[in-house]
Amino acid sequence: MSPVHGDRHTGPTRRALLTAGAGAALLAGCARDGAPGAPAAATSSSATAAGGGLTPGAMTLFKDPAYNFNGLLALGGSGAGSAEVGEVLTAVNAINAAGLTAQSYVKTFRGLGDQVMATPPGAPADSQTKRFRALRAAQYYGQALFFVLGSDDPGSEERLYKAGRAAWDTFCDLCEPAPVKAKVPYGTTPLPVWFFRPDTSGAPRPTVILTNGSDGQNVDMWTYGVPAALERGWNALVYDGPGQGQLLFVDRVVFTPTWERVVTPLVDWLTARSDVAADKIALTGLSMAGDLAPRAAAFETRIAALVAMPGCVEPWLGFPPEIRKILTPDKQQTNDIWNKEVVPELPPEAADVMKKRFEPFSVPAMLEARQGKLFTDFYTPATRIKALSITDVVGRIKAPTLVLDYEGEQFYPGQPRRMYEALTSPKDYLKLTAAQGAQLHCSPMAPQLHCEVVFDWLARTLGS
Repeated sequence: MSPVHGDRHTGPTRRALLTAGAGAALLAGCARDGAPGAPAAATSSSATAAGGGLTPGAMTLFKDPAYNFNGLLALGGSGAGSAEVGEVLTAVNAINAAGLTAQSYVKTFRGLGDQVMATPPGAPADSQTKRFRALRAAQYYGQALFFVLGSDDPGSEERLYKAGRAAWDTFCDLCEPAPVKAKVPYGTTPLPVWFFRPDTSGAPRPTVILTNGSDGQNVDMWTYGVPAALERGWNALVYDGPGQGQLLFVDRVVFTPTWERVVTPLVDWLTARSDVAADKIALTGLSMAGDLAPRAAAFETRIAALVAMPGCVEPWLGFPPEIRKILTPDKQQTNDIWNKEVVPELPPEAADVMKKRFEPFSVPAMLEARQGKLFTDFYTPATRIKALSITDVVGRIKAPTLVLDYEGEQFYPGQPRRMYEALTSPKDYLKLTAAQGAQLHCSPMAPQLHCEVVFDWLARTLGS
C-alpha cells in the first residue's frame, strides 16, 4: 500500500501535521521568505524556535511562529532605516487586538504603508524624510504582500506588489547618488537592476551582487547588504530574477534551476562598466538564494567570492515529508493523490501556505490563488522545486565560499554543513547564535551583525 493511500486510514495524522505546519511552512523564505527563501518547513522545531526553547531571547510578537518571524524581520530592518520600531510594534498591537489573521495582518500593514507614503503631518517633508518614509513603506507593503493570498482580497496581490515597488523606486530616486536603473537581457523578459555606488567618481570598486530568496522584496536587499556595501566603498547590485519581484508578480516568469543563466548576464553588464573592478565581483544569496547563488557560482567563473546565507543544497527537503511523498514520477497519479487524498483534508491555513509556497514555480497556481482557489496541478511546481537540488554541482565551485548557518535554523537544518563539506574550493563555515541575538533563519533580529560578518569576510577574501 502506498504511503498516501495508507493515509486514507490515518487522515487525522496528515491533517494534524498540516495544521501544525501551516504557520511554519509559510516562512520558508527568509525575507518573508524572503526574504524571504525556500518552500515549506518541517514543523516541530519551528514553533519552538520562534518562541524560545532552542532560541532563548527571540522576541514573541505573535503566538503564531510564521507571523512572529515576519514581524521580527520588520523589526530587524530598523537598523538600516527600512522600518521604525514604534511603527512596527504599534501595528503588532493593532493586529493582536483585532485577532491575528491573514486579513488583519494584511489590512494593518497595507494601511501603515499607505500612511507612511502620505505627506507627514506638520511641515512638508524634505527629500531625506520622503526618502526614508518610502523605504519604510516598501517594508510594510512587503509585509502585507507576504500574507495577501490568505486574506479576503487575494486578487490584490499584483496591486500590492506594485505599491511596494513604487515605494522602493521613490526611495531609490531620492538616494544620493541615485542607483543606476537598467534592464539586463534575460530571455524575452529583461531583469530590472538597481546599481548602487558610493559616489559618481567612476573609480573601479569591488561589487557585490545581492540575490534575494523565494519571496523577499528589494527592500530586504537594502537591509541585508546595500548600506553595508556602500559604507565600505563597495558597489551593490540589487535585481529581480525569475520567480521574484516584477518578474513573478507582473511578468509571470517563474523560478529556474539554472541560475547561472540569470547571474551571467548580470556579470556581463557589470564588467562592461568602468566603475566595477572586474576581478572583485562577489555574489551573495539570502534564504533560498543560498541554493541559487552557489548554483550560479558553479558555472559562472568570474565570481570572485561567494556567500550562502544559509547554505542550501536541496530546497525540496524544506517541505514536510508528508508533502514530499505526494510527488510520484507520474503526473496524473501525483495530481490524483493531491486532489483526491490531500486537498479534502487540508485546513484553510495550510491551503494558504501551499498557495504562497507554490506560486513562484507555477503561473497557473498563482492565477488560481489570486482567485481564492487552491491549485490543482501539484506535479509541475513540485517537480520544479525538486529540480533546484545542487548536490551534483557544489563540487564545481572554485570561488572562495562562506557558508552561514544559524542556531535554530528552522527551514534547512543540516544543509549548510552538507554544503560546506561538499565544497572543494577555499571555504569557511560560521554559525550565528542565540548568544549573539542572531538565531533563526537569516538572523531576523540581527541583520546589522549579519552584514558585519559577511562584509568582513568579503574584505579579507578579496583584499579590499
